[in-house]
Amino acid sequence: MPDELAALDATAQAQLVASGEVSPAELVDAAIARIERVNPALNAVIHPLFDKARQAAAGPLPEGPFRGVPFLVKDAVCHTAGDPYHCGMRVLKERGFRASADTELARRFRAAGFVFVGKTNTPELAMSVTTEPLAYGATHNPWNPDHSPGGSSGGSAAAVAAGLAPVGHANDMGGSIRVPASFCGLVGLKPSRARGTLAPDFGEYWGPLTHEHVVTRSVRDTAAVLDAVSGPAAGDPYTAPPPLRPFTAEPGAPTGSLRVGIVTRSSRVEVAAPCAAAVVETGRLLAELGHKVEEAPLPAEETLEVGPWMTAGVARDLERWSEILGEPIGPDDVEPANALFAEIGRAMTATAYLAAEERAYAWAREAQRPFVDSLDLLVTPTAPLPPPALGQLAPDVEIGELLGRFGSVTVFTMPFNVTGQPAISLPLAWTDEGLPIGVQLVAAAGREDLLLRVASQLEEAKPWRERRPALHA
Repeated sequence: MPDELAALDATAQAQLVASGEVSPAELVDAAIARIERVNPALNAVIHPLFDKARQAAAGPLPEGPFRGVPFLVKDAVCHTAGDPYHCGMRVLKERGFRASADTELARRFRAAGFVFVGKTNTPELAMSVTTEPLAYGATHNPWNPDHSPGGSSGGSAAAVAAGLAPVGHANDMGGSIRVPASFCGLVGLKPSRARGTLAPDFGEYWGPLTHEHVVTRSVRDTAAVLDAVSGPAAGDPYTAPPPLRPFTAEPGAPTGSLRVGIVTRSSRVEVAAPCAAAVVETGRLLAELGHKVEEAPLPAEETLEVGPWMTAGVARDLERWSEILGEPIGPDDVEPANALFAEIGRAMTATAYLAAEERAYAWAREAQRPFVDSLDLLVTPTAPLPPPALGQLAPDVEIGELLGRFGSVTVFTMPFNVTGQPAISLPLAWTDEGLPIGVQLVAAAGREDLLLRVASQLEEAKPWRERRPALHA
């Protein structure tokens, strides 16, 4: 039965448990067998949690919507009690660092009934658009192992696409949910800013850029997990407005005729023909579904500024980890790009940081104006290129060239980390070579409901769940 289970999304697996057809222990044992069989070719799961998973599956488990369903946790930001927590860093791996407690998000995943079967690979400090950390080596894309699964949630995306587990935790500071979803043929929603919580460790992380959620194979899973984990925690500095009804009510709900803008070009980078064509085809489908579709510009790319948040964030990360370990982390302890980011962050004055933040928020206000005046939905490529070959974005690439490539990959995703709008990548196209291409849908702040409705329309119009990568359980 393991191969049959590998084809099911999390909702279907939970239904099997609820009906008594399958036990949580059987689901977990099947997931462990798949990981043992397929992961050596992927290098997606770097911390197996098999013994703890079997103990949890033996019960009692919370009566949540995903009771007994296997789950993978990205090894960054969301940590789990007693488990390795290395954030892609060699220094933490060498010291065998383990987290002492669950984050609030991890607690909510457990309360939903998920059983953690492992933790997934991530670039160092989650600071890359590929998953090739020096600490743990490259994760391979299951559609073609010579290609990148994206980053920074590439471990989770590769594992879910390969059927090791039906859903995996991911987070997004500039595209780190959506780019891996695009490169691995998955659904990847970056929720509205503060839809969930970063408690207890942070109010914000890397300024307002960080958003937490999951990668999945179905729109209904994405909606159901959002219901399970969204909402503020005590002491959060701010929170997204609550939904008018459960997110699970949105897939399949009517939308009316929406005003849709499509974007196929960037003033900063060349968009690969298959990625532009995927947006055009999505626009055609949306028009057939009754929406009003026209070309629209991307928010002013040239004036978008995120460097201060990211460089100051890396500098503080290394300072924090130095405090935790009780010894300084120097430039030789981290990858070259992160050493450079930390140096820049440390040199920044507080007033320069605040001035940059003011400029970024002013940019964000202007970028969102069309969603007030003329647009319900914006459609763009998720990334301007199909999954690149492993090595093109690796930490040993010459640093000037590497940083330029990073910015190119996130040209369509990063703007919406700054605005805080919800954005979802859907696997709506494939290259002639069989590599997936994601299309990004963006709605106004707080409108995940609209994204889920339209995403479900596209999922029905152009189904993707029966497609299987070359490496699949």
